[in-house]
Amino acid sequence: MTRDRETRDHAVIIDAGVGNLGNLERALRHVAPECSFEISADAERIGAAEVLLLPGVGAFRPPRETLRGAMEEALRSALDGGAFLLGICVGFQLLFEEGEEFGVTDGLGLVPGRITRLPADVSLPHIGWNRLLDCRSHALVEGLDGEYAYFVHSFAAEGVPEDLELATCRHGRRFPAVVGNGRVMGTQFHPEKSGDVGLEILRRFLELAGRPTMRRASTVSTRTSSTASPPKG
Repeated sequence: MTRDRETRDHAVIIDAGVGNLGNLERALRHVAPECSFEISADAERIGAAEVLLLPGVGAFRPPRETLRGAMEEALRSALDGGAFLLGICVGFQLLFEEGEEFGVTDGLGLVPGRITRLPADVSLPHIGWNRLLDCRSHALVEGLDGEYAYFVHSFAAEGVPEDLELATCRHGRRFPAVVGNGRVMGTQFHPEKSGDVGLEILRRFLELAGRPTMRRASTVSTRTSSTASPPKG
Protein backbone atom coordinates (compact mmCIF):
# COMPACT_ATOMS: atom_id res chain seq x y z
CA MET A 1 0.00 0.00 0.00
CA THR A 2 1.32 3.40 -0.95
CA ARG A 3 1.17 6.67 0.88
CA ASP A 4 0.58 9.99 -0.85
CA ARG A 5 0.66 13.61 0.15
CA GLU A 6 -2.90 13.41 1.52
CA THR A 7 -1.58 11.43 4.51
CA ARG A 8 0.78 14.20 5.64
CA ASP A 9 -1.65 15.88 8.07
CA HIS A 10 -4.10 12.98 8.28
CA ALA A 11 -4.80 10.40 10.97
CA VAL A 12 -7.05 7.34 11.07
CA ILE A 13 -9.13 6.33 14.10
CA ILE A 14 -9.50 2.56 13.79
CA ASP A 15 -13.10 1.41 14.16
CA ALA A 16 -12.93 -1.97 15.90
CA GLY A 17 -16.65 -1.88 16.61
CA VAL A 18 -16.49 -0.61 20.20
CA GLY A 19 -16.31 2.83 21.75
CA ASN A 20 -17.65 6.34 21.27
CA LEU A 21 -15.34 7.28 18.45
CA GLY A 22 -17.00 10.64 17.90
CA ASN A 23 -15.84 12.01 21.26
CA LEU A 24 -12.25 11.09 20.45
CA GLU A 25 -12.49 12.61 16.99
CA ARG A 26 -13.82 15.88 18.41
CA ALA A 27 -11.01 16.01 20.99
CA LEU A 28 -8.42 15.46 18.27
CA ARG A 29 -9.92 18.18 16.11
CA HIS A 30 -9.68 20.60 19.05
CA VAL A 31 -5.98 20.05 19.56
CA ALA A 32 -5.05 19.73 15.88
CA PRO A 33 -7.49 21.83 13.82
CA GLU A 34 -5.20 21.77 10.78
CA CYS A 35 -5.26 17.96 10.61
CA SER A 36 -7.91 15.72 9.14
CA PHE A 37 -9.23 12.72 11.06
CA GLU A 38 -11.05 9.74 9.65
CA ILE A 39 -12.89 6.92 11.44
CA SER A 40 -12.36 3.77 9.41
CA ALA A 41 -12.52 -0.01 9.47
CA ASP A 42 -11.17 -0.18 5.91
CA ALA A 43 -7.94 -2.15 5.73
CA GLU A 44 -6.59 -0.13 2.82
CA ARG A 45 -7.11 3.18 4.67
CA ILE A 46 -5.53 1.78 7.83
CA GLY A 47 -2.55 0.37 5.97
CA ALA A 48 -1.88 3.68 4.21
CA ALA A 49 -2.03 5.77 7.39
CA GLU A 50 0.99 7.32 9.05
CA VAL A 51 -0.86 8.10 12.30
CA LEU A 52 -3.30 5.64 13.87
CA LEU A 53 -5.42 5.66 17.00
CA LEU A 54 -7.01 2.49 18.39
CA PRO A 55 -9.76 3.28 20.93
CA GLY A 56 -12.07 0.80 22.60
CA VAL A 57 -14.38 0.13 25.52
CA GLY A 58 -15.85 -3.02 27.03
CA ALA A 59 -14.27 -6.47 26.93
CA PHE A 60 -10.96 -7.47 25.36
CA ARG A 61 -12.12 -10.22 23.02
CA PRO A 62 -14.70 -8.56 20.71
CA PRO A 63 -12.42 -5.84 19.29
CA ARG A 64 -9.54 -8.33 19.11
CA GLU A 65 -11.64 -10.60 16.90
CA THR A 66 -12.77 -7.64 14.80
CA LEU A 67 -9.15 -6.71 14.12
CA ARG A 68 -8.08 -10.25 13.27
CA GLY A 69 -7.38 -10.72 9.58
CA ALA A 70 -7.21 -7.88 7.06
CA MET A 71 -7.38 -5.03 9.59
CA GLU A 72 -4.57 -6.47 11.69
CA GLU A 73 -2.42 -7.10 8.62
CA ALA A 74 -2.99 -3.50 7.53
CA LEU A 75 -2.13 -2.19 11.00
CA ARG A 76 1.11 -4.14 11.08
CA SER A 77 1.94 -3.00 7.55
CA ALA A 78 1.45 0.63 8.57
CA LEU A 79 3.68 0.18 11.63
CA ASP A 80 6.35 -1.54 9.54
CA GLY A 81 6.22 1.49 7.27
CA GLY A 82 6.88 3.93 10.11
CA ALA A 83 3.38 4.78 11.37
CA PHE A 84 2.65 5.97 14.92
CA LEU A 85 -0.04 4.24 16.98
CA LEU A 86 -1.89 5.29 20.15
CA GLY A 87 -4.05 2.67 21.89
CA ILE A 88 -6.76 3.94 24.25
CA CYS A 89 -8.50 2.00 27.07
CA VAL A 90 -9.32 -1.43 25.60
CA GLY A 91 -7.31 -0.39 22.53
CA PHE A 92 -4.41 0.09 24.94
CA GLN A 93 -4.96 -3.41 26.33
CA LEU A 94 -4.93 -4.92 22.85
CA LEU A 95 -1.34 -3.72 22.40
CA PHE A 96 -0.12 -6.42 24.82
CA GLU A 97 0.56 -10.11 24.31
CA GLU A 98 -2.66 -11.49 25.78
CA GLY A 99 -5.70 -10.74 27.92
CA GLU A 100 -7.49 -13.04 30.35
CA GLU A 101 -10.98 -11.50 30.28
CA PHE A 102 -13.55 -14.26 29.51
CA GLY A 103 -10.70 -16.66 28.83
CA VAL A 104 -7.22 -16.07 27.48
CA THR A 105 -7.13 -14.26 24.15
CA ASP A 106 -4.00 -13.29 22.26
CA GLY A 107 -3.30 -9.59 21.84
CA LEU A 108 -1.38 -7.77 19.15
CA GLY A 109 1.92 -8.35 20.94
CA LEU A 110 3.25 -4.86 20.22
CA VAL A 111 4.17 -4.29 23.88
CA PRO A 112 5.40 -7.04 26.26
CA GLY A 113 2.97 -7.88 29.08
CA ARG A 114 -0.49 -9.28 29.66
CA ILE A 115 -3.88 -7.97 30.77
CA THR A 116 -5.17 -9.36 34.09
CA ARG A 117 -8.01 -8.54 36.45
CA LEU A 118 -7.50 -5.92 39.14
CA PRO A 119 -7.70 -7.20 42.75
CA ALA A 120 -11.12 -8.24 44.03
CA ASP A 121 -10.71 -6.25 47.27
CA VAL A 122 -11.28 -2.90 45.52
CA SER A 123 -14.35 -1.57 43.76
CA LEU A 124 -14.61 -2.73 40.15
CA PRO A 125 -14.81 -1.47 37.59
CA HIS A 126 -12.30 1.26 38.40
CA ILE A 127 -14.36 4.25 37.31
CA GLY A 128 -13.42 7.88 37.77
CA TRP A 129 -10.49 10.21 38.26
CA ASN A 130 -7.14 8.90 39.48
CA ARG A 131 -3.64 10.29 39.61
CA LEU A 132 -0.87 9.65 37.12
CA LEU A 133 2.27 8.57 39.00
CA ASP A 134 5.93 7.96 38.15
CA CYS A 135 5.79 9.97 34.92
CA ARG A 136 9.01 9.51 32.99
CA SER A 137 11.06 12.05 31.10
CA HIS A 138 9.25 11.20 27.88
CA ALA A 139 7.66 13.76 25.60
CA LEU A 140 4.22 12.17 25.98
CA VAL A 141 3.98 12.51 29.78
CA GLU A 142 6.80 14.70 31.09
CA GLY A 143 5.56 17.17 33.71
CA LEU A 144 2.21 15.41 34.25
CA ASP A 145 3.10 13.57 37.47
CA GLY A 146 0.26 13.86 39.97
CA GLU A 147 -2.26 15.05 37.38
CA TYR A 148 -5.65 13.34 37.15
CA ALA A 149 -6.99 11.21 34.28
CA TYR A 150 -10.34 9.46 33.83
CA PHE A 151 -10.37 5.64 34.00
CA VAL A 152 -13.03 3.02 33.25
CA HIS A 153 -11.69 -0.54 33.48
CA SER A 154 -11.56 -3.76 35.52
CA PHE A 155 -8.43 -5.23 33.91
CA ALA A 156 -4.95 -3.77 33.65
CA ALA A 157 -1.51 -4.60 32.30
CA GLU A 158 1.12 -6.46 34.28
CA GLY A 159 4.58 -7.83 33.48
CA VAL A 160 5.45 -4.76 31.44
CA PRO A 161 9.18 -3.91 31.26
CA GLU A 162 9.79 -0.93 33.51
CA ASP A 163 11.44 1.09 30.78
CA LEU A 164 8.23 0.91 28.71
CA GLU A 165 6.06 2.24 31.56
CA LEU A 166 5.76 5.99 30.93
CA ALA A 167 3.33 6.55 33.83
CA THR A 168 1.58 4.39 36.39
CA CYS A 169 -1.55 4.49 38.53
CA ARG A 170 -2.78 2.61 41.58
CA HIS A 171 -6.14 0.94 42.22
CA GLY A 172 -5.76 -2.24 44.24
CA ARG A 173 -2.31 -2.61 42.71
CA ARG A 174 0.13 -0.56 40.73
CA PHE A 175 -0.43 -0.77 36.97
CA PRO A 176 0.82 1.00 33.84
CA ALA A 177 -1.36 3.97 32.92
CA VAL A 178 0.73 5.00 29.90
CA VAL A 179 3.19 2.89 27.91
CA GLY A 180 5.54 3.62 25.04
CA ASN A 181 7.44 1.20 22.86
CA GLY A 182 8.99 3.31 20.14
CA ARG A 183 6.23 4.57 17.84
CA VAL A 184 3.62 2.46 19.67
CA MET A 185 2.07 4.22 22.67
CA GLY A 186 -1.06 3.83 24.73
CA THR A 187 -3.14 5.07 27.66
CA GLN A 188 -5.29 2.91 29.93
CA PHE A 189 -7.44 5.98 30.64
CA HIS A 190 -9.62 7.94 28.24
CA PRO A 191 -7.77 11.10 27.18
CA GLU A 192 -10.92 12.42 25.49
CA LYS A 193 -12.65 12.34 28.91
CA SER A 194 -9.69 13.60 30.93
CA GLY A 195 -10.02 17.35 30.48
CA ASP A 196 -6.94 19.44 29.69
CA VAL A 197 -4.54 16.67 30.74
CA GLY A 198 -6.06 14.25 28.24
CA LEU A 199 -6.12 16.86 25.51
CA GLU A 200 -2.47 17.63 26.17
CA ILE A 201 -1.54 13.96 25.82
CA LEU A 202 -3.40 13.74 22.50
CA ARG A 203 -1.65 16.91 21.36
CA ARG A 204 1.76 15.55 22.36
CA PHE A 205 1.13 12.24 20.58
CA LEU A 206 0.23 14.03 17.36
CA GLU A 207 3.25 16.27 17.75
CA LEU A 208 5.52 13.24 18.20
CA ALA A 209 4.00 11.87 15.00
CA GLY A 210 4.92 15.09 13.19
CA ARG A 211 1.42 16.56 12.93
CA PRO A 212 0.70 20.29 13.39
CA THR A 213 -1.08 21.04 16.66
CA MET A 214 -2.09 23.95 18.84
CA ARG A 215 0.75 25.18 21.06
CA ARG A 216 -0.85 23.85 24.23
CA ALA A 217 -4.01 21.82 24.69
CA SER A 218 -4.89 23.94 27.71
CA THR A 219 -5.66 26.83 25.34
CA VAL A 220 -8.73 24.86 24.24
CA SER A 221 -11.78 26.24 26.01
CA THR A 222 -14.44 23.92 24.54
CA ARG A 223 -15.08 20.86 26.72
CA THR A 224 -15.08 17.57 24.86
CA SER A 225 -16.86 15.51 27.50
CA SER A 226 -19.61 15.86 30.06
CA THR A 227 -17.48 14.00 32.60
CA ALA A 228 -17.22 15.87 35.90
CA SER A 229 -14.07 17.84 36.58
CA PRO A 230 -11.14 16.15 38.39
CA PRO A 231 -10.58 16.67 42.10
CA LYS A 232 -8.79 19.83 43.14
CA GLY A 233 -5.47 19.84 44.98
